[in-house]
Amino acid sequence: MSILTASRVGKAFGADDIFEDITLEIPHGAKIALVGPNGAGKTTLLRILMGLEEPSAGTVTRMRGLRIGYLPQRPELVADHPLWDEMLTAFSDLRRREVQLESLAHEMAERPGDEALMARYGELQHEFEAAGGYEFENRIEQVLQGLGFDQNDYQKPLPIFSGGQKTRALLARLLLEDPDLLVLDEPTNHLDIAAVEWLEGFLNGWRGAVLLVSHDRYFMDRVVTAIWELDWGQMETYRGNYSAYVHQRAERRALQFSEYEAQREMIAREEEYIRRNMAGQNTKQAKGRLKRLERLKRDQLIERPREHRSLHLHLQANVRSGDKVLMTKNLLVGYSDAPAPLFSVPDLTLYRGEVAAVIGPNGVGKTTFLKTLLQQLEPLSGTAKMGASVKIGYFAQAHELLNPDNTILDELLTVRNMPISNARDYLGSFLFSGDDVFRQINTLSGGERGRIALAKLALDGANFLLLDEPTNHLDIPSQEVLQDMLARFNGTILLVSHDRYLVDALATQIWSIEPGKLTVFEGSYQEFVAAREAAREAARQAAMPAPKAPEPKAPPPAKTPARPGQGNPGNPGAQAVKLSPREREKRIAAVEAAIHALEVRMVEISGELEAASGAGQVDRVRELGEAYTATQAEIDARMEEWETLLAS
Repeated sequence: MSILTASRVGKAFGADDIFEDITLEIPHGAKIALVGPNGAGKTTLLRILMGLEEPSAGTVTRMRGLRIGYLPQRPELVADHPLWDEMLTAFSDLRRREVQLESLAHEMAERPGDEALMARYGELQHEFEAAGGYEFENRIEQVLQGLGFDQNDYQKPLPIFSGGQKTRALLARLLLEDPDLLVLDEPTNHLDIAAVEWLEGFLNGWRGAVLLVSHDRYFMDRVVTAIWELDWGQMETYRGNYSAYVHQRAERRALQFSEYEAQREMIAREEEYIRRNMAGQNTKQAKGRLKRLERLKRDQLIERPREHRSLHLHLQANVRSGDKVLMTKNLLVGYSDAPAPLFSVPDLTLYRGEVAAVIGPNGVGKTTFLKTLLQQLEPLSGTAKMGASVKIGYFAQAHELLNPDNTILDELLTVRNMPISNARDYLGSFLFSGDDVFRQINTLSGGERGRIALAKLALDGANFLLLDEPTNHLDIPSQEVLQDMLARFNGTILLVSHDRYLVDALATQIWSIEPGKLTVFEGSYQEFVAAREAAREAARQAAMPAPKAPEPKAPPPAKTPARPGQGNPGNPGAQAVKLSPREREKRIAAVEAAIHALEVRMVEISGELEAASGAGQVDRVRELGEAYTATQAEIDARMEEWETLLAS
């Protein structure tokens, strides 16, 4: 059964149809990505499906009681309470039950022996536990930490957070609310790679349905199982993730062009036959063919498949560099007025033709590293030198190299002087046409600034590209063109990017930055991820204590019969010989509470183990491993007692 269906939905603004005749359904547990060029109406369609806008035509049917969580591109959190209080709003029902339990506990203290009150308390406590009442605070911490918040952020009021932090806060609350349908518009904006990877894992275990719009191709590969493509006002559906969609889309378009060309050839043959035979002996046949041809053109004509204008990039190094492109020695990166360096760099050499991808969390110093290599910042110590005949091309993330007062045309001419007509033709390949070329840089969107920066880069003829987030603000077709262009580039590339799809396609080595150090991994991004996971697993295995040799069994002691109502204190799993129904219920409740507390401790130990393993704290890992084993043994013993109590 589907939780949402749309039938022949259309949307128009005035005389302009945005899309029409869209029929779709969202089944339980579906993971769907909605893709299409900017301006195709993706966000409008999302809002119609959720009931925030009315369609111009068609109907949308939602399952009764459907709970939808929506993350817009620019969310607004207007509350002035702390971050933690915002997360608590996701558990208002549990907190109400918690207050009821506390009230009942006070009543029980005042009226001991009231069996009806105790029964009510036990019933509420069971419902509270089954609904996750003893776990929700741990869940809040896990989600907040997964999305990049730390404990210092928990009590900060929401108004002091940046726009990106507010987006992450809203996303965290939505995940905690556990809606039936999660609608996410660009959810990976403002997330670094670690947070995106955490979100991927979370959504892969999500029981509800997910409908998302994203430009993050790697994210879609890891999360979704279906693609909806909205283009030219129509919807096409594809099975599989993003990579499967790209392959299927290419096959469909090739088939459409083949059918179009075949029909054109057939029409040309028919028209030639009609022209030659209309006045001859085969006039009757020619007239019959003419009628069929007119009917075909009226009712069954295949239109030429439409394609959007796309970037036309060509990067070519004008001069071949030496074999050694970049060399560092004892390099320490940071700011002289900061309390500590950002990180140290191992002595490294980047060779011609290599593509090194720089990855790491937000704020770790990736852009600072590039500016140090460019000699825009002085290193704290050590050196970074360029090789022979190296010509640098730099793409700045914030596009600060663009003069905001220049027009697009004037900005291009700062790279190379050329006839105005040639410059306008060149800018046309970057989707700037007509009077667009006279717009000032300070009026452009982020995507438009990125395109003019790429236009300058392509014109410069550099042989060593330093690229800081080049796919930011680019739509997916432009990302694909840029990726293809960089793959064919005949020079060397140093790439800072959160775009793992781009990194995976291009990188020959990974430079991973974490606070304090830069580590070089020789290999592709997939190999880097596999090696990282193997190292984490090895650390987890190392944290587990070695199995102990079995000790010789001593002769069993003589058994002393337990008195009625008394258990064996040396074995928490041993059931008392006789317990009254009331005593049995009380014991079961006590054991369940103990098991819950131990399970909470297991979660805490697991988190501390991962942090200690990542920090290389061997002694702490050993200590936590022993605590983990002891806690697990205690849980097993309590579970044995609980099962015995239930069976008695």
